[in-house]
Amino acid sequence: MPKTAPFKTYHHRYDDWFVRHAAAYHSELLAVRAQMPWQGLGLAIGVGTGHFAGTLGVQIGIDPACEMLDYTANQGIASVQAVAEALPSGDRRFDSALCVTTICFVDDVDTMLLEAFPVLKPGGALVIAFVDRTSKLGQHYLAHQSENVFYREATFFAAAEVEQLLLAAGFTEPVWVQTLSKTLEGTREIEPVRAGYGQGAFVVVKAKRAEPRAGD
Repeated sequence: MPKTAPFKTYHHRYDDWFVRHAAAYHSELLAVRAQMPWQGLGLAIGVGTGHFAGTLGVQIGIDPACEMLDYTANQGIASVQAVAEALPSGDRRFDSALCVTTICFVDDVDTMLLEAFPVLKPGGALVIAFVDRTSKLGQHYLAHQSENVFYREATFFAAAEVEQLLLAAGFTEPVWVQTLSKTLEGTREIEPVRAGYGQGAFVVVKAKRAEPRAGD
C-alpha cells in the first residue's frame, strides 16, 4: 500500500518544510533545474505540494495523497490521484518525468521505473532526486528514522543502487549532479550544484528512454 498516511495527516507540516529550510530547498531546486529539459510536456510522479513541479513548469502531476492535490491545483498543475506503480497516462506522451523524493516512498521501485518508461517519448528524460543513503544526511535520517513522521516507513537508496535500477529498466546515459554538503540546520546559504555524486546529500540523476532502433 502507498505510504500516504503521514502526508494526508501532516500535509501542512510537509509544506512548511520548504519555508523553514528555504536555503536547502533552493539548493535542491537548482540541482533539479539543472537536470530538467526546458521544453515539452512534463509529468511529476509524486508531485507532493508542487514546490518543485510548479516552479519548474511541470504541467501534470500524480500523487496518491489527495490532500496534496489541493496545493498543486493552486499552482496550475493538472494533478490526479494515482500511484507511481500505475500511471494513468498513455504511451510516449511526455518529454520528461520528474520524481523528487518519491523513490523513498513507493512500494515497488522496479514497477515505478517500468511504468515511467513507456509514458516517455523516445529520448525523453526521467529525472529522479533523493537523499543519498551513504551521505551524512542520509545516515542521520537512518539513525533517527523512527522519530520522523515522514521517514518512518521510507526506504533510503544509495546513488549507485538507483543507477543500476535505471539501467535494468532500460534507461540510458545517466548523468548525476549533487548539492547539500551540510546538515539541514547548518545550511544557511544556497549551495552550488556539482557534478557527480558522493559528496552532496541531495543527488539528482537524469536518464533517457532509449531511442527505438530501426525496425522497432
